[in-house]
Amino acid sequence: MGPEIIALILLIIFVASLTRATFGFGDALLAMPLLALVIDLPTATPIVALTSNVMAVLILSRSWRSVSVKNAWRLTVASALGVPLGLLLLKAEALHLPLKLTLAFVVAGFAAFKLLKPALFTLKSDHWGWVFGFIAGTLGGAYNTNGPPAVIYGTLRRWSPETFKATLQGYFLPIGLIISAGHGLSGLWTPDVLHTTLLSLPVVLLAFFIGQRLTTRLDPDRFERLILFILIIMGALLAFQTLSKA
Repeated sequence: MGPEIIALILLIIFVASLTRATFGFGDALLAMPLLALVIDLPTATPIVALTSNVMAVLILSRSWRSVSVKNAWRLTVASALGVPLGLLLLKAEALHLPLKLTLAFVVAGFAAFKLLKPALFTLKSDHWGWVFGFIAGTLGGAYNTNGPPAVIYGTLRRWSPETFKATLQGYFLPIGLIISAGHGLSGLWTPDVLHTTLLSLPVVLLAFFIGQRLTTRLDPDRFERLILFILIIMGALLAFQTLSKA
């Protein structure tokens, strides 16, 4: 990768990490469609997974006492079962076009879901965590978008805000480590991936410290809506770019 591409990747990682540091989610949702416009998915996916794990460690270093293991374990185990399927999809070169379209749909669809906040039914049983977790693991293994199924599951289970935020963070780190390990075992940790990830570490740290300060100064609802609108645009752009190359 040339210096211009690396600089663009670092900029994308910074903006995505800043979003995660401020709101606790959204880094992969923002980074993946943007990176997919400039580099291939098998390169973008492990970079985002590794940098996301670093951010998860930083966030949990300040909030680990609030994590509810009871609510996180089912999602984590079920996601771990789904990761191998996602890795198979990612490594199948013939599926890269439909994978990009699926990524565009997941990103834009999830953002629309969060913006519209439709009245949803309630899931009465924790056993649904196996279904949503498996879907999350498959999406996570393919392109790091394990967050939307987990968020939707927590919404349908009517978790309290405190449980919701803590459980997501407690889920993101272990499944992120599993996903990254899968990428490594699948041969996706190429020299370009590892080099770019190392260059990204100072960017992630900077984003974390800025995000911690922004959390107390910004109107979180207004900023979240802005991010969600951007995600819809990114999903549409990725779909357009993918279809134009088909």
